[in-house]
Amino acid sequence: MKKISIIVAICALIILIFGSIVFVFQTEEEYVEDEKLSESDSVNDFSENNEEEDEGSLEQKNELEEEDEIEEKVEVTSATIAGVGDVLIHRSLYYDAYVEGEYNFKPMLENTKPYISQADIGFANQETMLGGVELGLSDYPLFNSPTEVGDALQYIGIDVVSIANNHTLDVGEQGVLNAIDYYDSVGMVYTGGYRSAEDRLEIRTIEANGIIFSFLAYSYGTNGIPVPDGKEYLVNLIDREQINEDIIAAKEVSDVVVLSLHFGNEYEPMPNENQKSLANEFAQTGADIIFGHHPHVLQPMEWIEQEDGRRTFVAYSLGNFISGQEGVEREIGGIAQLEVKKTTKGEEVTIELGDPRFVPVFTYKHNWRNYKLHILEDIGDDVLMNAQQHYENTKEHVAQWMPELRFDFD
Repeated sequence: MKKISIIVAICALIILIFGSIVFVFQTEEEYVEDEKLSESDSVNDFSENNEEEDEGSLEQKNELEEEDEIEEKVEVTSATIAGVGDVLIHRSLYYDAYVEGEYNFKPMLENTKPYISQADIGFANQETMLGGVELGLSDYPLFNSPTEVGDALQYIGIDVVSIANNHTLDVGEQGVLNAIDYYDSVGMVYTGGYRSAEDRLEIRTIEANGIIFSFLAYSYGTNGIPVPDGKEYLVNLIDREQINEDIIAAKEVSDVVVLSLHFGNEYEPMPNENQKSLANEFAQTGADIIFGHHPHVLQPMEWIEQEDGRRTFVAYSLGNFISGQEGVEREIGGIAQLEVKKTTKGEEVTIELGDPRFVPVFTYKHNWRNYKLHILEDIGDDVLMNAQQHYENTKEHVAQWMPELRFDFD
């Protein structure tokens, strides 16, 4: 009996020892599992934190890149402007244009339309006032023209005209006012003559492709016709101080200042010293493009370079666009074209002029009738004797100071 009790006690002890061993092993396994889970959680937390930090850094990097991209964004736009010379309407022209009770000058100018209308802006010197038939049409020395001349100019692509020239006051104040009424009625911009002092203060501008062009015009005189007292606004006369002030004012409201100057000596193929002096002074003040008129013949074109890198395009005389004058030099004019490029980077704006072109034109007539403008390059001896030689001479003459001048609009 005693022996049995001992055996039972030993068995109980063995069971107790075995149970303790199992408990210890289970506890260690749970501890290891907890450690593993804890480490896994730590790794996950670290990974999530890193991911959040990486995402934040990426977002911040993208924002900085976007800011840099905005700061460095450069916008470039361009526009072209075409300019022609004197529209000088003699009696034979308006007689020829009168058909079935109406004046129609469009057929005379038709051939130039593809060249002028493709430019963003077209400019002309309207040498004779469009006072209309009610004032009585007239010829040299006191011109007055039908308003239908303006219809034809607008038809071929002219957007703005200068009316500051030696014939502005040929039919007095009313001639100027009638012409202005007409331009206002058809939406054509005019400059150089005005209806009032207040009107003169309004600088004429045209916007093309985000580039603003302003237009100023002045004449050397009015053929001895006095400007009415207190009505100096009827015609701008060349006054260096006034023009410099006007250029500065125009520069404040535009990117490009286009200046029309009625100056020089009639029928002289080269600019005189006064023309050069005026052009250089106004270029330095800020004029970007200078279209010259009055000599009735072509004069050379050139760049006036400035120390700050700017340059001004000058056509000292664009000759006659259309007139009744005789002599081949007075019958050859042309269409000048220039490209203007505007570069905007932040608040910095840069204007560049380039790609100068010129297409010579010839005014044909037979017995003072059948007036027609022709592209000089396209005609033969049946229209103008030695036409191609005249074409080559014209190119050489106008490009002598501007060798890069092109003679096509392709």
